[in-house]
Amino acid sequence: MEIGQKVKVYRLRDRVSPATVSKLGKVGTIQEFKMTDGSGVGVVVKFDDNYTTWFFEDELKPVDN
Repeated sequence: MEIGQKVKVYRLRDRVSPATVSKLGKVGTIQEFKMTDGSGVGVVVKFDDNYTTWFFEDELKPVDN
């Protein structure tokens, strides 16, 4: 995965806010990467409605452009 790549949210690992749950199945663009609590790297994704949040890499799948 790389910055600028389109990804689709295909699963959620943890309990999250309803706003984040609504992004399940949606496509967004990777904005940056962030360190998580020691269990890996998080991916910050921005959606068409300007909502931005982070996901674990295994919650996302690349989308063919």
